Amino acid sequence: MFDNISLNTFISLGVMIFAGMALGRLVKLIKLPNVTGYLLAGLLLGPSVLGLVSEDFLSSASVISDAALGFIAFSIGNEFKISYFKRVGATPIIIAIFESFFAVVFVTVALMLAGCDKTFSLVLGSIAAATAPAATIMVIKQYKARGPVTETLLSVVAIDDATALIMYSISIAIATAISGAGAKTSELILKPVIEIGGALLAGAILGFIFLLPLKFFKKDGNRLCIVIGFIFVGLGLSELCGFSSLLLCMAMGAIVANFSHDVNHIMKLSDRITPPIFMLFFVASGAELKLSVLPAVGVAGIIYIIVRVIGKMFGASFGAIVCKAEKNIRKYLGPALIPQAGVAIGLSLAASSAFPQFGTQIRTVILCGTLIYELIGPVVSKTCLKKAGEIKE
Repeated sequence: MFDNISLNTFISLGVMIFAGMALGRLVKLIKLPNVTGYLLAGLLLGPSVLGLVSEDFLSSASVISDAALGFIAFSIGNEFKISYFKRVGATPIIIAIFESFFAVVFVTVALMLAGCDKTFSLVLGSIAAATAPAATIMVIKQYKARGPVTETLLSVVAIDDATALIMYSISIAIATAISGAGAKTSELILKPVIEIGGALLAGAILGFIFLLPLKFFKKDGNRLCIVIGFIFVGLGLSELCGFSSLLLCMAMGAIVANFSHDVNHIMKLSDRITPPIFMLFFVASGAELKLSVLPAVGVAGIIYIIVRVIGKMFGASFGAIVCKAEKNIRKYLGPALIPQAGVAIGLSLAASSAFPQFGTQIRTVILCGTLIYELIGPVVSKTCLKKAGEIKE
């Protein structure tokens, strides 16, 4: 219908914002989170439906997604206060380890029991641990959720990035040993250690440097420039060095949260600029969702999509029981970990490169999972937090 229409960059961005606002308001009428409306707006504008926003434009606008994830990670880092961990101990870390571990194990075993190739099962299962924090954070911000489930959820989705990389590395190393693909196991294990450790170290250093100009620049405009500048530098450094951008910006945010008396004011300044960035990020994410992958998902895809959620829920509940966390955390945390997007897609590309014989099938399953998880995840997160009594009408 719109095949011959080509919008320039600024018109495309404007259309994305207005469509996001309109669909965000419409879904609000039926009690759904704004982020669901943003994703639907993108799906409507994207190549799968109207084609107003092209794949070429989405590729060139990836800087928006990177910036949004940087601000989200910086915001998550603000939750990592020493006082918080003194109060809750290692509970979020233990839960993150278990929910990642059981997601990988459940998916891998289920695929093997269904008769799938062992190597394929390990490679696809290795991606199951990854969770996308962005949609969950947006739901928490929109509804101003507060309470132990929300606190634990914020910490777990942040730590999940590290645990997912570790689980992926171990699974790929085992798959490589089984298949004799040729890559060195030591290199596969060392890579995520460098990626995670380097990101945390670089983020911590940037965080301490961040504190210096705050002593000399007191006006809101200047401080907002400092926040944006350091997040951009962090994103650029992570790309240059091959570090996890989420972990780097999160570590930077954690240092600022623990060593600056002005952290609350800084976060308020950051929140002033992020709404249009987050909206564009989710509309772009929706536009990248491909309806065409649904018919091609197959039995392996159905197993992955269902069993990953079961593994996340079981692992989160088991971890909460081990840590003797309260009942609501045991009951409602797991379902809120459904969303999966950027990190999973990145891991699927890496897995496809390592095992090209399974590349097409792995990418199809992960893209289909992303489509489903991103659309239902925010709704499930809102429902869980509401039932936990942490969203007030």
